[in-house]
Amino acid sequence: MTHVECSRPSRKQRVRTLWISDVHLGTRDCQAEHLSRFLKGYQADRVYLVGDIIDGWKLRGGIYWPQAHTNVIRRLLTMSKRGTEVIYVTGNHDEFLRRYSTLVLGNIQLVDQAEHLTADGRRLLVIHGDQFDVITRYHRWLAFLGDRAYEVTLVLNRWLNHWRARYGYGYWSLSAYLKHKVKGAVNFISDFEQAITHECTRRGFHGVVCGHIHHAEIRKVGDVDYFNCGDWVESCTALIEHWDGQIELYRLAEVQQGRLGQAMPRVKEPV
Repeated sequence: MTHVECSRPSRKQRVRTLWISDVHLGTRDCQAEHLSRFLKGYQADRVYLVGDIIDGWKLRGGIYWPQAHTNVIRRLLTMSKRGTEVIYVTGNHDEFLRRYSTLVLGNIQLVDQAEHLTADGRRLLVIHGDQFDVITRYHRWLAFLGDRAYEVTLVLNRWLNHWRARYGYGYWSLSAYLKHKVKGAVNFISDFEQAITHECTRRGFHGVVCGHIHHAEIRKVGDVDYFNCGDWVESCTALIEHWDGQIELYRLAEVQQGRLGQAMPRVKEPV
């Protein structure tokens, strides 16, 4: 398993699979413009939308839906029309779609979880991950309260980066910083990873692709390959599978700064 940061391609790059999660369309902090540009740069056989693509929780309190959010939907529909298989895995913020699980519309499927077989033969469970979050499952009022606190953090983050940009500094995520520094947040992430990888081991999967906690990562947890897509609210991250089965982590911030990770040999694309 190789963790590589990738640059935005100058033309459409053919890849085997894309995974994105936690877009939260319908919220003011959704980075829809960046996501549209990212999707436009790739031609993929399959795209997994790994939950919380549409924020149903937020839309209950009022409609916020600018053109940029519609453009993301249009981009996905265009990819589907051109032959890309789009698999929408439901999450907790778009749980209203779970009543329609197993729906198939052309190249678009709606499911609660999926199995992905990589080019190098690994069986991956693809699931949003809220099922392994104790707070979301058993203390919904606390989950809503935490969601409100997260919104406050994002507002502070927005103003902070407005002033950082004015003085020539790059983007910095306050919420991501807190996740790494606050002991409770660090423990929560660790508990989540352990719970979801334990389920993979129990069910005989080689790895898992998930989202939910807005913390992009590729690493080994025991014998399980753990892949988290991150989000398109603060970090703007995605997972990309190439033709040899290697999966890499795309980070928009590092692309913008021109920092690349280790080189990864490209595999000849299929005809």
